[in-house]
Amino acid sequence: MSFDSPALWFALLQIIWINILLSGDNAVVIAMACRSLPDKARKWGIVMGAGVAVALRILFTGIVATLLALPWLKLVGSLALMWIAVDLALPGEEADDAVEASDNLWKAVGTVAVADIVMSLDNVVAVAAVANGNWLLLVLGLAISIPLIVAGSSLVMSLLDRFPLLVWAGAALLGWVAGEMLVSDVAVIERLGGEEAAHHLDLPVAAICALLVIGVAYGVGRVRKAKHSKA
Repeated sequence: MSFDSPALWFALLQIIWINILLSGDNAVVIAMACRSLPDKARKWGIVMGAGVAVALRILFTGIVATLLALPWLKLVGSLALMWIAVDLALPGEEADDAVEASDNLWKAVGTVAVADIVMSLDNVVAVAAVANGNWLLLVLGLAISIPLIVAGSSLVMSLLDRFPLLVWAGAALLGWVAGEMLVSDVAVIERLGGEEAAHHLDLPVAAICALLVIGVAYGVGRVRKAKHSKA
């Protein structure tokens, strides 16, 4: 895809949106890890930690995107992505104070980088699915979205709290991407009788997966709410 391709820009917007939706806790991690640093060092800790996290996430997402070319792995990835989508739509648990603050700049940067990678498996799977092996999309999407999250995390979170429909739309988008990924698995294509036959199923399967995510998330949410009301 070239820069004048609408498909590239649409996929880029998908990556940025997915990252914003799935990375709410990452900005909190950065703030917690750097909170004991002096004021000047704190700014450098945030910038450097975010930079290292972006580089590592691009690397790991590229590895996952490469692995998804193997038979059956896209099928597994699509199921994982659907679960991530359901989890996104459900109310989040309150974050605990598990990230240790540091008064050393380099230690804080290391804490941010490691915590970001540990917490970002869902982002890696989702972004790898959208990018579909396109390194230009990986680098641009992650390089743009992570600084946005760090710089405007409070604004982003307030918007998502004010307009919960954005979260549900994001969950549906992940379900849609999961459906597309499922049909594009090499082993699935062979069993469907070739790429042409699989291509005809792209939209129906993607739509079914998007609706399934919303339905499961709604059902699980109702069950959890009923349990809490009885407790």
